[in-house]
Amino acid sequence: MHPRTWVILSDKQGDNGQVETIVDALPWPVEHKYVHMLPQWVLGKPRYRPSLDHIDPEQSDPIEGPWPDLILTVGRRPSMVALWIRQQSGNRTKIVLVGKPSGHMLDFSLVIASAENQMPPMDNFLPTTLPLMRIGEADVAAEAEAWRERFARYDKPLIAILIGGETNPFIMNRKVAQDLVATAHWVVDELGGTPYVTTSRRTTAEVVDVLRQGLPPQAVFFQWQAGSPDNPYRALLGSADGFIVTGDSVSMMVEVIYLHKPLAIFPLPVGWLGGIDQLRRSLAHWLFNPRLQSFGDRLRHRLARGVYYIDVFKILCATRDFRAFHRMLVRQGLAVWSGQPFNRGETRMPDDVGVVIKRIEALFSA
Repeated sequence: MHPRTWVILSDKQGDNGQVETIVDALPWPVEHKYVHMLPQWVLGKPRYRPSLDHIDPEQSDPIEGPWPDLILTVGRRPSMVALWIRQQSGNRTKIVLVGKPSGHMLDFSLVIASAENQMPPMDNFLPTTLPLMRIGEADVAAEAEAWRERFARYDKPLIAILIGGETNPFIMNRKVAQDLVATAHWVVDELGGTPYVTTSRRTTAEVVDVLRQGLPPQAVFFQWQAGSPDNPYRALLGSADGFIVTGDSVSMMVEVIYLHKPLAIFPLPVGWLGGIDQLRRSLAHWLFNPRLQSFGDRLRHRLARGVYYIDVFKILCATRDFRAFHRMLVRQGLAVWSGQPFNRGETRMPDDVGVVIKRIEALFSA
């Protein structure tokens, strides 16, 4: 007898995709429940608690018994609905949350978060190597075909340089922009190819100006604009021979990896404030990832669990260590550093989804 399972989703398609990845792999049926927020909570954050007060009952799917044995969900607002349902079930319903919890980790039967998230090593926490993102491979292929003639006139290899923007603890200033220009020249001079440089909504005007002035004549430059019909991003995902991605953008890196494309990480510097912030992130990574191979590791493991109960302001328990994530990708052969030869062989993808399904099944194995 399979557990009666609901998945509770809201309007965030990226978040929903991670949960749907799990749903597609479950060996039993799942009932979808979509919840829509009241206008004030579409962007606002309601006080975190078990509640239905923040959802629009007219627009949302019915939330009524018989209550499920298992709920899969993601995000602050849907998880509040899941916690309310568990109360109605007499605390019988188990909840699996994807991503960092807004409240306490121990509110959930299982918390699943990717490796850049630094979470205390509690028994209900399952780290995955990569976010459980869904890539629309058919859409990528269609865009690549639509752009095929335009890309055909460029010298190969076609190297996409994908530029994000300032994200704590990183800075992206004129010096970084000049280094990106130098990288584009490296693509031309060392690889004999074409750098296709694209910015994002977070790229500053200063960086754009440096790129416009300094890129080699062989480079193609696209400045991001909202709603632009000529955004080449998805076509590049399907067509480029290699990718160089700035270190702030985990999502772009992961999309490249899932498409089995060669990836290089362009590391970003930190300012003096960012340096202090990076120390905090590095401390969280050191504390929350003991290998349990020595007495010191086991002591650190116990200390990390204790921090969960005393870290009132989430100084350590709710952070991401991008640099540790970059090192992990390079160590596992999923990426190289910018300026190094691309990995051209087929990379072995981690079986994150398989591990997640086993842990969910284990919730009911007793």
